[in-house]
Amino acid sequence: MLKDKIEKHLLEVQKPSRYIGGEVGSVIKDKSKVDVRFAFCFPDTYDIGMSHLGMKILYSLTNERENYWCERCFAPSEDFEAVMRENDIPLYALESLDPIKDFDFIGFTMQYELSYANVLNMLDLAGIPIFSKDRTQELTQIVIAGGPCVCNPEPLADFFDICVLGEGEEVNLELMDLYYELKKEGATRDEFLRKACQIEGVYVPKFYEFVYKDDGTIDHIETTNGAPEVIRKRIIRDLDKVYYPDNFVVPFTEIVQDRVSVEVLRGCIRGCRFCQAGFIYRPFREKHAETVCRSAKNLCKNTGYDEISLASLSTSDHSEIDPMLTKLLDYTVSEKINLSLPSLRVDNFSESLLEKIKRVRKSGLTFAAEGGTQRLRDVINKNVSEEEIMNTCRIAFEGGYSSVKLYFMMGLPTETDEDIVGIAELANRIIDLYYSIENRPKGRGVQISISCATFVPKPFTPFQFEPQDTREMIEHKQKLLLDSIKTKKIKVSYHNPDVSMLEVILAKGDRRLCKAVYAAWKKGCKFDSWDEYFHFDKWLEAFEECGIDTSFYANRRFEYDEILPWDHLDYLVSKEFLVRENKTARQSKTTPNCRLRCSGCGVNKKVGRECF
Repeated sequence: MLKDKIEKHLLEVQKPSRYIGGEVGSVIKDKSKVDVRFAFCFPDTYDIGMSHLGMKILYSLTNERENYWCERCFAPSEDFEAVMRENDIPLYALESLDPIKDFDFIGFTMQYELSYANVLNMLDLAGIPIFSKDRTQELTQIVIAGGPCVCNPEPLADFFDICVLGEGEEVNLELMDLYYELKKEGATRDEFLRKACQIEGVYVPKFYEFVYKDDGTIDHIETTNGAPEVIRKRIIRDLDKVYYPDNFVVPFTEIVQDRVSVEVLRGCIRGCRFCQAGFIYRPFREKHAETVCRSAKNLCKNTGYDEISLASLSTSDHSEIDPMLTKLLDYTVSEKINLSLPSLRVDNFSESLLEKIKRVRKSGLTFAAEGGTQRLRDVINKNVSEEEIMNTCRIAFEGGYSSVKLYFMMGLPTETDEDIVGIAELANRIIDLYYSIENRPKGRGVQISISCATFVPKPFTPFQFEPQDTREMIEHKQKLLLDSIKTKKIKVSYHNPDVSMLEVILAKGDRRLCKAVYAAWKKGCKFDSWDEYFHFDKWLEAFEECGIDTSFYANRRFEYDEILPWDHLDYLVSKEFLVRENKTARQSKTTPNCRLRCSGCGVNKKVGRECF
């Protein structure tokens, strides 16, 4: 029994509860009555994966089907991986403790590029061939991927049998239904894949061949086995009626987001030109306030959690935000439950909203200004004026706050030294504002925290064509920002540019990167998003050994008429719109948000209805 082998070593590792399952809310089924088994794999630790809302939704939805069983699987930390390899313990699922190599589907959710090497490590731990070409024709071990990163799955194309584009609630069950039918008929892997690729939203990488020009860009993409030339992502048309669980698995150990998470809306009306999520999750759809409140109450009742988080890209853009918060607060205050609102914008932050937030939140306020000057904020289409930033800070200071955290990005298109100095100048003006307010918090000094991320151009954004700044350019800008700060009332933090460089290579890479991802993993790369495990030197060695010029992907401007590695995937937003928005950005002009005016991104034509 695998369970005996696991239990014998649990006390040798940190956080053993990550590895044994049995949590309240986990679903156990009789294997003899199950026809299709799905291992939902998160390529990072239990603490992070268990916070992922998509896993909670798809886990519960799949398990609603009596003869399908979805189980969870996470990447083991270094200490437990060593135990597994030393004691011949294959990667297993937490509900049954069965090896996932015995499952029908091994499904990975790809949330960020720096988890790519973990996928290979997990397949290796499971004893599943890492390359899809090495798997047998037997209809089992279908390795699939979903999540935001599959909008450009090419750097992982050699490892996955299937990539699912878009929202998974409907298409995952359609895939499993097809699999079940073909399994009964004794079909082969390829027979299943040939039929699966006809389902909207299903991409089978092996049926596509890339042909490159002498200059390294893509000449054309050839399809085989009757696969469609373009694969369109799936969406849920009526978000208010889509399945949402009324129970979550409650971990024994503390996780990153240890609370009830209630989805409020999908998509975003804003059109910030750097934001991949804002484009790939279009169209904008929201749940009614009543639906959100009902879900929150059910989840608190069934899980025992005493904190609720409202999940979305921009919660304050919900059309019923005031009545929704009023109703939720009536419930949470009476039940002594905390309510957190992670996504706030400076341009719709009102005194009314602040009063509601003050009833539930004691910590500081965080806003995303992104650019230090108005010119740069217009380039990125942030649609936030300095007046709005100052007005938001004034409301916060008059409401009793004395600290504000501001997010910025560094390395944005058209950025100059003046824009970097502008970050410090903006922070100084906020300090001056604080001391000009008569009813500011007495006896307390003001504190401005500036967090500066390095810009990573991503597919399916107007900035997908843009190069990333080189390390030298970023280091110059980081030093300039630090030199521009003259007071201890401003604190600055920023990202390691090497991490952002790897991120953009993997985000904008093509299929030729697969061999480098494999080589990096063989050199020991994994958990690249963790500082203590990030070894950029090994990645550079892998790229060099595989003949990969990293600047080709990271620091080169992609031409408008160039075939991009993700051009055969349709995320509803047209390439013509992205080109138009890129040109508008270079003129420092803004585009209004979708509620004010349709900007013609193409989504409404493809879904066959107006967005609003």
